[in-house]
Amino acid sequence: MPAPHPKEFREDVVAVARRGQAPISQIAKDFGISESCLRNWLRAAEVEDGARPGVTSAESAELREARRKIRLLEQENEVLRRAAAYLSQAQLPGK
Repeated sequence: MPAPHPKEFREDVVAVARRGQAPISQIAKDFGISESCLRNWLRAAEVEDGARPGVTSAESAELREARRKIRLLEQENEVLRRAAAYLSQAQLPGK
């Protein structure tokens, strides 16, 4: 998989494509990217601008962070549950 293009490059290409002075296929060829890549960038820019429904990059990052925190809390909960079970077994009379 090729390395991602810098954010500034993507923004510049999207700005040129939004001006509409040339077909998308020509713009993509001029910048050395595939036409589908440019269409994806345009779609993502529309989502970021609120012109199209979807999840923005900020919302996506927030969701990733929330899921990470949930996994961490679930792991901590499992450790505490096991510790409580172990300690309850250790304090039973007759052992």
